[in-house]
Amino acid sequence: MPKVLVTLYPWESPKLYASDFELKKGDKVIIAGEYCNELGIVEDVDIDVKDEPGSKILRIATERDREVYEEHKKEKKEFIKLCKGEVKKGELQMKIIDAMVSLDGKQVLFIFTSDGRVDFRKLVKDLSGTLKKSIRMQQIGSRDEARNLGGYGICGRELCCSRFKGNMQSITTDMARVQQIAHRGAERISGLCGRLMCCLSYEAAQYKQMLEGMPELHSSVNTPEGKGTVIEINAISQEIKVRLEGGKYISLKKEDIK
Repeated sequence: MPKVLVTLYPWESPKLYASDFELKKGDKVIIAGEYCNELGIVEDVDIDVKDEPGSKILRIATERDREVYEEHKKEKKEFIKLCKGEVKKGELQMKIIDAMVSLDGKQVLFIFTSDGRVDFRKLVKDLSGTLKKSIRMQQIGSRDEARNLGGYGICGRELCCSRFKGNMQSITTDMARVQQIAHRGAERISGLCGRLMCCLSYEAAQYKQMLEGMPELHSSVNTPEGKGTVIEINAISQEIKVRLEGGKYISLKKEDIK
């Protein structure tokens, strides 16, 4: 049975589903969500992965499904405005990012970011009473917020979290350190979300492999010209710059280090 990637919410990674239907990228399908049926958008088809889908696509969205979906997209703007007003009134430390109205129109899911935990019980009660709908709140991280909003990075290209639809890899300072750019400071190696840039993961493994057998920065080494301290390492050229005890600077290959 073919496997397809389907996006239910723009702030989440696509999920793997099994399909009995002939689909193409961009098709709208109906998925059995956690609380009700939802409309999803096909991101890719015939995925060749070992992972097994969690569930099957129920059906292809009808014209009426698509019309209702578009109506709800327009409707949610007022809901977000209302929610932001209630958040401000209650002085809650949270930022409303987006909202999604269920296909049956009975539920509204509000997405927010916050630096900590938020007691939003009164907010949910007030919104439910005003909108006459079931209200759910979901907290997301800054990377998910960036994926939802979209945009372009300092490289001039679309944000990686928006461009690549799979699960986002955890980015660590070790990835910046192994590529010798950690010294640039957090601001220069952070993306629009304020977290370390996703692209730090692209070449980290290659750099780690190239640095195998090379001495640590600032370590003491023995060279053909005497003892010295490593002050610079070039993983690509496999060269090491050393300051000798007499003050002289030399460059040599890693095989010349003793």
